[in-house]
Amino acid sequence: MNEITDPASLRAHMGPVSPIAAKKALPRLDKHCRAFIALSPFAVLATSDGQGGMDASPRGDAPGFVAVLDDNTLLLPDRPGNRRVDSLSNILANPGVALIFFVPGINETVRVNGQARVTTDGELLAQVEAQGKVPKTGLLISVEEAYFHCAKALIRSRLWDPTTQIERKKFPSLGQVVADQIAGVEAATADAAIDESYRSKLY
Repeated sequence: MNEITDPASLRAHMGPVSPIAAKKALPRLDKHCRAFIALSPFAVLATSDGQGGMDASPRGDAPGFVAVLDDNTLLLPDRPGNRRVDSLSNILANPGVALIFFVPGINETVRVNGQARVTTDGELLAQVEAQGKVPKTGLLISVEEAYFHCAKALIRSRLWDPTTQIERKKFPSLGQVVADQIAGVEAATADAAIDESYRSKLY
């Protein structure tokens, strides 16, 4: 099996990085990054426990749900979830985080790398209130690197093309998936609980 095992071999195999790609990373959020984040209703947060364990968590709300406090600081609200707190636990062990922001209809994305802290400051979190609810926790993210990512992946995937959407009934419900994976769980009961959480526990 052919493998690449060192940086020099990787660079030789892939060829030189383009001049623009080599220079595009910014140490802060410029006006274009700020505007994009203000339009974004969805992001993926990547964290690590510092021992090689990784986690990628979807985060979403109304456009601009991630507040730009200044050119080097983001506030990401932690909306109610399953209380596994995987991301928050990882950040306590290793504050390094990565985010990728999406805007429906735009194929480019924005990537942000930095350091995060878990905050429970009520006055601060009031800035990201939604549906009359102030989140219990949030992430203060110090931006170290920000840049736009080209559109090739989203063009290839046709992510925003409505003709590529899958009919929901063609894939098992989450309740059925859970029932198949966890002994003793009944699909209909799980689906009912999940539907209720979607109705009453988003915030």
